[in-house]
Amino acid sequence: MRRLFGFLIGIFTGAVIGATAALLFAPDSGEALRQQLMERGKTLREEIREAAAARQIELREQLETLRTPPS
Repeated sequence: MRRLFGFLIGIFTGAVIGATAALLFAPDSGEALRQQLMERGKTLREEIREAAAARQIELREQLETLRTPPS
């Protein structure tokens, strides 16, 4: 039990130190950082949609190939 408690304290301490360091060394203001994150999120969502659409087309083609009876 003591080891688990020590481990959890270590995780919490590391998270606090990491968050503090990130805030202190961030190159941009909070507003600029939020804007960049929103733009990256939008780009990522669009890339995921495009990849999903391409994969859907591939799977439909494979399904159609499997559905056609052999000659």
